[in-house]
Amino acid sequence: NAKERPLSDPLIVHVTDELDALNLWCASSDHINSSVNQPAGRESRNSIESQALRVLVKTFFPGPLTIVARARQDVPQIIMANTGYVACRSPSHPVARALIATAGVPIAAPSANKFGHVSPTLASHVLDDLGLEDVWVVDPSLGNDVDTQAQDSVCQVGVESTVAKIEMNSDDRGSITILRHGAISSQSIRDSLDRAALSQYFDVADSVKFTSEKTHNVAPGQTVKHYSPNVPCFMVSSSRQGSQPRPDLSDEERTVLSKSVIIDCGRRLSQYQECALAYRDLSSDCEPEMAAANIFETLRWSETVSGAERVFVPDMQLDPNESEEHALTLAVKDKLTRAASAVVVENFK
Repeated sequence: NAKERPLSDPLIVHVTDELDALNLWCASSDHINSSVNQPAGRESRNSIESQALRVLVKTFFPGPLTIVARARQDVPQIIMANTGYVACRSPSHPVARALIATAGVPIAAPSANKFGHVSPTLASHVLDDLGLEDVWVVDPSLGNDVDTQAQDSVCQVGVESTVAKIEMNSDDRGSITILRHGAISSQSIRDSLDRAALSQYFDVADSVKFTSEKTHNVAPGQTVKHYSPNVPCFMVSSSRQGSQPRPDLSDEERTVLSKSVIIDCGRRLSQYQECALAYRDLSSDCEPEMAAANIFETLRWSETVSGAERVFVPDMQLDPNESEEHALTLAVKDKLTRAASAVVVENFK
């Protein structure tokens, strides 16, 4: 196909109506007429899971959260990579919502780029990847049928949605696992369950994986090489980061840097700026929203730098408290890690 996506990588089903989402999942479709406020005392595992699904949908849809849960039997296996779990989210962008409404059915679709390449945040990015394929590209900047906000902005968050998988491990105990970092934090999910008196039934934890393309995953964005520019990309070890005015570099390293692009975050690699062919910082203050908004456009920019042979990004070591407070910081770290295929280098070579 145009995207060259392997069948081991599942699709996300996109909806505008909460009921369309709930009807996809086994637990919630069985209890489609139950109330989200129903007491959770002595309920079956399906009922507890259904209530949690309803809470998450009511709290975070539309928005940057993808929910993964056991699918109804009639959901096609081809969109689930034969895992039996279906991913669903409700986009907030008016163009996406208008497209789904016009289709009249939920739309199962991936991001509009070549598989493994940097995600698109502009219509021009889609044309760069798929312009020679038999596809139509919707560009809100060319028309007058959408609101001004849609025309003037790139993607509101800048990175893909948080992916959370929900499942019951016993009759009265379940887990909600963060499979991909995005704007919605695990703490936000805990808070929503707590407000609905459901937190006693669920453990919420991160379980981000780095898999091969052959692994059948329940959610996209799990492969170790993802969001990668078309130039070899590497992470620079934390031992080589800092702000020394005169970096300790060998002649070979200086030669390599003279043909390399540095994509920084929080000035971790700023000492090498003068030696590099080109340099950009996603956010010199490491402000999560700004870094997330800039990351994909900057990765694509690195491919356009004439003479660039390598791209170097920082291996971001995060304080646990900082990570929990800023979900987008985790997302930026994850995108940079996958862009470099998780390869960390101690030397510029």
